[in-house]
Amino acid sequence: RRELVRSQTLPRTSETQSRRALFEKFEQDTGKGKSIGRTKLKRSQSFAVASASSIKQILLEWCRSKTIGYKHIDLQNFSSSWSDGMAFCALVHSFFPEAFEYHTLDPTKRKENFELAFTTAEKMANCDRLIEVEDMMLMGRKPDPMCVFTYVQSLYNHLRRFE
Repeated sequence: RRELVRSQTLPRTSETQSRRALFEKFEQDTGKGKSIGRTKLKRSQSFAVASASSIKQILLEWCRSKTIGYKHIDLQNFSSSWSDGMAFCALVHSFFPEAFEYHTLDPTKRKENFELAFTTAEKMANCDRLIEVEDMMLMGRKPDPMCVFTYVQSLYNHLRRFE
């Protein structure tokens, strides 16, 4: 018990070492000091916890795959790539091509593009506006990547039902 308390109060040099120490202590306590045959557990190769950056990359790749061939689209990030509203419009248009004529849109008309994309996503996919048009306008050419990512993630969750 004293070793367990000590291992919990000392700074951990690595998460793996502390886990191992905890399991060894547990085995000693349950085995009353006797040697117990141990089965070594192996982590499944098919199960992996995705990191935040890999989730962002997967979502960005999904957006790229849905907007291939659309003019004015070069998705490199969740900030400046979305700053003129064209990427939002292209993404929504790829699911609802009858909703508006993408080829008539102008990248310099940011406010209209955001309004069109957000309104269409709300009406056609029942996707709530997590970003307001005015907020996107205030953020200028470098929107907050977390705001954009969060909204695109919501779009993904709503739009994939239409795939």
